[in-house]
Amino acid sequence: MITELAVERVEFACGHCWHKWSVDYDVQYDRDEQGDEWEYFIRDGQAVPSPYDPRGAPPCPLCGRHWVGRLVARRPVPLAPETAGAPRYKIGPLAEHRPERHTAPPLEAHAHERPRENLGRSV
Repeated sequence: MITELAVERVEFACGHCWHKWSVDYDVQYDRDEQGDEWEYFIRDGQAVPSPYDPRGAPPCPLCGRHWVGRLVARRPVPLAPETAGAPRYKIGPLAEHRPERHTAPPLEAHAHERPRENLGRSV
């Protein structure tokens, strides 16, 4: 059973060439029949290992070395918006409802600016 969905922005800093970059991951939290909790990471629509684990750390885009990421921002995705009082809209046949959504380009994990540092602090 899905217990939580979120988008997590993970920042990486290469300890070799000092390049910094960030990636957005879709994260799904799940509880199995035995009550164990699991998390799944999706990047650009593909299941990937955890970016917080050395086995799942992506390579540096400049030098290719792998570095574990750190969480810098998070946005939970509501599981049941109707319980939160969100407005809802009745739609007709799915094939006819906003058909452009089937051909829209994917929103890639790197399609954002790196988080601003020292936000709100005097330098």
